[in-house]
Amino acid sequence: QDFNHLRALCLSQGLLFEDATFPAHVSSIGPNLLPEDKLRRIQWKRPTELQRNPYLIMDGVSRFDIMQGEIGDCWLLAALGSVTLQKQFLENVLPKDQGFQDDYAGIFHFRFWQYGDWVDVVIDDQLPFLNGRYLSVHPRTSNEFWPSLLEKAYAKLRGSYQNLHGGYLSDALVDLTGGVQVQFSLKDPPPDLEEILKAADKSKCLMGCSTSGQLRRNIELRNGIVQGHAYTVTAVAKVRYRNSWKHIIRIWNPWGHGEWKGPWSDDSPQWDHVEPKFREALFRNKADGEFW
Repeated sequence: QDFNHLRALCLSQGLLFEDATFPAHVSSIGPNLLPEDKLRRIQWKRPTELQRNPYLIMDGVSRFDIMQGEIGDCWLLAALGSVTLQKQFLENVLPKDQGFQDDYAGIFHFRFWQYGDWVDVVIDDQLPFLNGRYLSVHPRTSNEFWPSLLEKAYAKLRGSYQNLHGGYLSDALVDLTGGVQVQFSLKDPPPDLEEILKAADKSKCLMGCSTSGQLRRNIELRNGIVQGHAYTVTAVAKVRYRNSWKHIIRIWNPWGHGEWKGPWSDDSPQWDHVEPKFREALFRNKADGEFW
């Protein structure tokens, strides 16, 4: 599908685009994501029906724009959170020639890396709702829609929203960048893991991490970490703590809430023993899903 051609056609006819190849229909959700009675209640709404003044992007793109919906695609959203930290990657995925303000015709497009090529995926902007709530990722700011639309384009690429329900963070990172991925098992980490992370951070690699949870997914443990869940690594740092140096890692939860409660967390006493200049530079006590 040629985005520019289709948009010009819709504008000339005064119509909003409806994508016959990924329709606003249960077939695009997939048969097994929800029980049948819920599938029947799915409604599709355009951002222009939800908000008087919707935007694709407001005040730039940030990981904090993303809040996971009902679909278990934390693996995609954690990768997306990582990509927002490197704007040059984001411009490949999220073309700038579109929005709700100029030449709006209900049509958008996004690019993903597939088998050695950037593939352009065209969608209409009808989003699935269940009982008045977003089925998909929902925006933290009610009138910013890039996360929901990008997720829809990725669902189309994968065949259905159901096919986003469970996946690998590393696959999503490759699809969003065309990069090469390397994995380390934390059960048996390399002895120089701290140095690897520091080098990766310095060379602007994208990083994520995940917890295993084959049997029980999305269970929050008492320490605040979620089983069977993917996270974004958003920074690594070395801080002067008491009389030695500590390596700490900052991690973000794509739920947009739910944080680690142990050492170095937002409320932990460790921060009281860190030199003020480090504390000021690194410490943020906010319920935003991000923690050291």
